[in-house]
Amino acid sequence: MKISLSVAALALLGLSACAPTMTHHGYLAIDAKPADIKVGDSQATVLDKLGAPSQTSIYDPQEWYYIDQVSMKMTYKEPHVTARSVTIIDFDKSNQTVSDVRTLSLADGRLLTPDPHKTPTRGRQLTALEQVLGTVGHQQLTNDQDTNPGNNNHRRD
Repeated sequence: MKISLSVAALALLGLSACAPTMTHHGYLAIDAKPADIKVGDSQATVLDKLGAPSQTSIYDPQEWYYIDQVSMKMTYKEPHVTARSVTIIDFDKSNQTVSDVRTLSLADGRLLTPDPHKTPTRGRQLTALEQVLGTVGHQQLTNDQDTNPGNNNHRRD
């Protein structure tokens, strides 16, 4: 009896380790949702209902973003986004009232592929031995001694 109870407890513990972990990032709607904002509401009303935006537009400060994202992570796997909501609120520049409210979801997103080319950095590449030994017996180079910082070979006087 004790053995079967121990095996059952161990199996339950093992299965609970495989349960996904859900994480919530960004704007958390408690009392009001960004979708509750209507055209014609004032900027003060939006601030009162929703608080400060998650982000404002760099190019147009009259465009506010409320961003919300939910991710799921299984043990030993990379997390992946399961839900995303971006509410964009545009204000009329003349009277500071809401002129447009749009909501984008995860399906509206696009995958971006980074450029595989690397930007060269200034400095010299260290060999494995140089990395291990570090600065043992080596003084710091002054600017006049370091004539070619992008090359492994540097002048020592």
